[in-house]
Amino acid sequence: MPAKSKAQQKAAGAALSAKRDSSRKRTLKGASKEMFETMTEKELSDLASTKHKGKPEHVDKV
Repeated sequence: MPAKSKAQQKAAGAALSAKRDSSRKRTLKGASKEMFETMTEKELSDLASTKHKGKPEHVDKV
């Protein structure tokens, strides 16, 4: 599942980093904290590795 925006990609990267190093968990906020709690390492890796060329910074909720 590719990221829809640069912000989503950055949040996934932060959550993935915390998954790999448990001491960083307490620094997460907002979307990255929710991603950390609900997604697997594989799902986070897929989101974080999405190419960001041409992606908007943010996507409005529908």
